[in-house]
Amino acid sequence: MQWGKKKRLTRWLIVLAVFAMVAAACSSSDDSGADTQELTPVKLQLQWFTQAQFAGYFAALEKGFYRDAGLDVTILEGGVDIVPATVLDSGAADFAISWVPRGLVPREEGLNITDIAQVFQRSATLQVSFKDKGINSVSDLKGKTVGNWGFGNEFELLAGLRSAGLDPDTDVSLVQQQFDMLALISGDIDAAQAMIYNEYAQVLETVNPATGELYQPEDLSIIDWNDVGTAMLQDAIWADADKLDDDAAYRATAVKFVEASLRGWAFCRDEFEECANIVLDAGPTLGESHQQWQLNEINNLIWPSPNGIGVMDQALWDQTIEVAVSEGILKAVPTDGAFRTDIVEEALANLKADGVDVIGNGWEAKDIVLREGGE
Repeated sequence: MQWGKKKRLTRWLIVLAVFAMVAAACSSSDDSGADTQELTPVKLQLQWFTQAQFAGYFAALEKGFYRDAGLDVTILEGGVDIVPATVLDSGAADFAISWVPRGLVPREEGLNITDIAQVFQRSATLQVSFKDKGINSVSDLKGKTVGNWGFGNEFELLAGLRSAGLDPDTDVSLVQQQFDMLALISGDIDAAQAMIYNEYAQVLETVNPATGELYQPEDLSIIDWNDVGTAMLQDAIWADADKLDDDAAYRATAVKFVEASLRGWAFCRDEFEECANIVLDAGPTLGESHQQWQLNEINNLIWPSPNGIGVMDQALWDQTIEVAVSEGILKAVPTDGAFRTDIVEEALANLKADGVDVIGNGWEAKDIVLREGGE
């Protein structure tokens, strides 16, 4: 009798224990579900593949800045055939990263999108040549074979040629190059288009057959369109303008997204090594030294931001529009609303209140040692 009671008691204890575990699991699942439901899903469309060009967004994701802001962010890679503005307008993404001209052209064609945070303060586009080509200024491009990528990347070059009194159709031989520097290195072209944070570094990661060592900056000449005066604004955060006006929840999400993203960029400025490792963990194509170089140069495009990171520089906006219209990228000056500052100003106010340096006057570029192949 006692043994039977003990067996029944044991069975009940087992049942209760199992019930408790199931209840705990269900409670944990429900809590997790509640947490997920409390987060607003957000999709961000990048302009290009994973690399340090977008480090601030990957850092904001990895460090939990988006989650702290109540956002569940998914980052969508870009590519040659992906137009971020179109993805944004279609509703397949909530926000997009795009160069200003690449956002303004679809806008002129009817997509009501707007630049809500101008992250890059300067253009990164260069024209690169080897010193022995004697190309030290734009006028020296006369009679040369000049590479460019096309796809809307060439307009700083075209405007720069015209500013030097050269006719792009007759005074130079323009050829389309691949998104690399092989044509320059092989001697097929005299000057190549390059981003200072990417293709320029690819040359410096290549062995010079004459020396057996990597090419050095002193082997190259560069034309920087910022110095010429035909530079155009590049990476910015774009949003759906209609939804900003009509959907209060979307506008609130935009403020949170911009705030967390800019916090990510401040982190990448202040915690360089950790930020570079976050990018590497995200799986870029090129290696460690290349990503470190890229992050260093991207920081140089952002910092310092005299008006606060993300705030539009009106003079650079006007210059971008002037080049875009003169080169026929745009038919006319954009209508009002092509960019707005209320979102970023609200985000910056929150960051300042939290003690975040949004200007970065003390930032200094690092000396990055590149390795062969960017490894």
